[in-house]
Amino acid sequence: MSNFREIVTKAVIGKAKKTSGNKFTLETDERPDTVLGCWVINNTFNGGNNHGSVLITGAFDVNVWYSYDNDTKTAVTSKRFTYSDKMNVPLKNDTILDNNSEIIVRSLKQPTVTNVDIKNGIVELTIEKELGVEIVGNTKVRVSVEDFDDEYDELIDEELDSAIDEINEEYLDAEEIE
Repeated sequence: MSNFREIVTKAVIGKAKKTSGNKFTLETDERPDTVLGCWVINNTFNGGNNHGSVLITGAFDVNVWYSYDNDTKTAVTSKRFTYSDKMNVPLKNDTILDNNSEIIVRSLKQPTVTNVDIKNGIVELTIEKELGVEIVGNTKVRVSVEDFDDEYDELIDEELDSAIDEINEEYLDAEEIE
């Protein structure tokens, strides 16, 4: 005969990913002629519960290498940009996102510059990134439990029993007399 028990444990109760592209502008000290290169570094982020959805806030540094003065000189300028992304992560088994849930955010694709233009002396950048979110929370697992007899089995060791039977219990007493 078997019956069931419910075990409460932590598990991934929701998982989603989101690709987003954002436009940023960057002003330089000189009027740029050509963008020679740009890269994104130092991406940091974290996620939190925002009324049942996940709000990811983060920041990264953008470095732009450009030429100026009729392409005769070059310079590099850097700027830190912040971003926020809201994600509605579908949850399994009618669970809800609460303050006891753990939100794990991962960068699935590092921020990359996908497009760069110069308009009126201002560098315009399109930066794309992909973030993944896992939500860990309490859930229940139902397991089948079988009833069994948990008494110990008695072992019989016939060799030991026969050796014990052969012991002369009066051996010590007989030695003391002599």
